[in-house]
Amino acid sequence: MISPSSKDSSGQLAQGFKPRHVTMLSIAGIIGAGLFVGSGHAIAAAGPAVLLAYLFSGLLVVLVMRMLGEMAVANPDTGSFSTYADQAIGRWAGFTVGWLYWWFWVLVIPIEALAAGHVLNQWFPQIDAWLFALVSIIALVVTNLFSVSKYGEFEFWFAMAKVVAIIGFIGVGFAVLMGWVPDREVSGLSGLMAEHGGFAPNGLSAVVGAFITIMFSFIGTEAVTIAAAESDNPSQNIAKATRSVIWRIGVFYLLSIFVVISVVPWNDPLLASVGSYQRALEIMNIPHAKFMVDVVVLIAVASCMNSSIYIASRMLYSLGRRGDAPKALKATSSEGVPRAAVIASTVLGAAITVWSYFMPAGLFEFLLASSGAIALVVYLAIAVSQLRMRRMLRRQNVELTFRMWLFPWLTWLVILFICAALAVMMASPDHRTEVSTTIGLALAISFIGLVTSRHPAQAARVTSAG
Repeated sequence: MISPSSKDSSGQLAQGFKPRHVTMLSIAGIIGAGLFVGSGHAIAAAGPAVLLAYLFSGLLVVLVMRMLGEMAVANPDTGSFSTYADQAIGRWAGFTVGWLYWWFWVLVIPIEALAAGHVLNQWFPQIDAWLFALVSIIALVVTNLFSVSKYGEFEFWFAMAKVVAIIGFIGVGFAVLMGWVPDREVSGLSGLMAEHGGFAPNGLSAVVGAFITIMFSFIGTEAVTIAAAESDNPSQNIAKATRSVIWRIGVFYLLSIFVVISVVPWNDPLLASVGSYQRALEIMNIPHAKFMVDVVVLIAVASCMNSSIYIASRMLYSLGRRGDAPKALKATSSEGVPRAAVIASTVLGAAITVWSYFMPAGLFEFLLASSGAIALVVYLAIAVSQLRMRRMLRRQNVELTFRMWLFPWLTWLVILFICAALAVMMASPDHRTEVSTTIGLALAISFIGLVTSRHPAQAARVTSAG
């Protein structure tokens, strides 16, 4: 092992996840409200060519997960890619990636809470949406404050509901497209392309823009390596989850989006406003489409909030364990739960949720922009870490049972692709604020990491960890 294990003398995480928990977490980690609702914006921007954006996004995620899987199988750790960046690049890199990733998931808490509040407010308009949002956070933090097995059980059933909803949607869509359902005829993809401007009606630049939007939906896939560290056989669970990412993306994203674009014209004025799934069900004349999608979206955002609290707390715990955050955050309860890290992450997420209703206009959008390119920054750190870690493991004669394909060529290709994507974002007026704000935040955190790494106590920590 290159680093300490997930356990610390002053706080140990429990090995509470069962194999079925890890399996379902890995399956549902990429299924959020972004698929059910947000995909409508990507389709409206790129047309049927959005499939290319999903294909390239999915391919990038598959390659990144393969690289991360190689490191995680060799050395499972709750800090995952943050720990590997610490080991392979330098303490400042692990410090930066860890805090960036924590900030991303803290911001996901209010995003998902506000979405839940909006749905519930539609059902019960006499209660303010912000109150629903706050109550939903309080309800879900409870599942994270007790044993990890309770969180795993809640997330298992949340994930199961999402999976069943998507498979049901694909099944209904396929039946309608094949003409097996009476009185529910649709044009199909070829008909819609012929009638509405072809495959890429807005050009390839729109596909690039859709790719950037889609990447926000995919982040979370890598979190299974964090969760697997709290299971009985982390290396085996990580390898299994990493191998399955290809069919997960293929089924849940590519197939379901194919159904949507085969049913809904890309320039349908309601596509972006009501969401892709709801609009597809409405065109297929499925009764109670809005209510069904609202229920699924509510489950999806609850699942994402639940996972956001879990992921943010484990990353904060890992930072505390490595001396990159206050020591109190590495303490755990008798059940092996880092409750201080859970509470700290949730309190900030809840505060931002409430503040979003009262803070000056534009401030919440600025906070969201600061996380806009974090997915690509984290993926870049994973690729560079794997490039360097392979050499480190080779020098230590560590036998790898799970390897990145075509090393180092595919790893370098991913690095160049991510750098190109960030450059395109910087050149695009629509995404310049996101990437510049994220990079500015990353530079500020890196500076703090570089300064603190010169402290004698921190230098001793790095030496002992190596």
